[in-house]
Amino acid sequence: MPDPNGNSVTIEHLADHVETIPQLATWLLAEWGHLLPQETPASMAAIIAGRTDRTRVPQTFVALDGDRPVGMASVEAHDMVTRPELTPWLSGVYVLPEYRRLGVGSQLVEAVVDAVAALNVDFLYLFTPDQMPFYRRMGWQDMESVTYRGVRVVIMSYDLRKRPDRGVGVVTLQA
Repeated sequence: MPDPNGNSVTIEHLADHVETIPQLATWLLAEWGHLLPQETPASMAAIIAGRTDRTRVPQTFVALDGDRPVGMASVEAHDMVTRPELTPWLSGVYVLPEYRRLGVGSQLVEAVVDAVAALNVDFLYLFTPDQMPFYRRMGWQDMESVTYRGVRVVIMSYDLRKRPDRGVGVVTLQA
């Protein structure tokens, strides 16, 4: 997909770009730090560093414009402490403002969905306060609206069993 300058943006696994971890941690804290008051840049970087194994959850994908990280998305076992029965979760979908509305976010979400489908998982979950239309366009379904850590959010699900290219692996979820 082209970037704002007409160059190509690629979606790649974090395992191949561990040098981006400090930047990804900065984005997560800047965007969602109010939901993660206990996290520091160092602790967030350590969490992200644990997302490099392609054979299990958690994982992270990075959008790159050349060598420059411009977005990210992750899958983790648990993203909402009040709903531990739901697993795994799409989380941390972030795209730099100048790269939004170019398809980067959709491609990041698809990379996560593909990775989870290859692990033979039936459902994927997310929560969002305001991006429901974006996810609905990609086939996500509303489950419920709740208040989480003082913010009104919608929990959504994606049925991976409906994907024709479903994987046949085994998933290991890490708490």
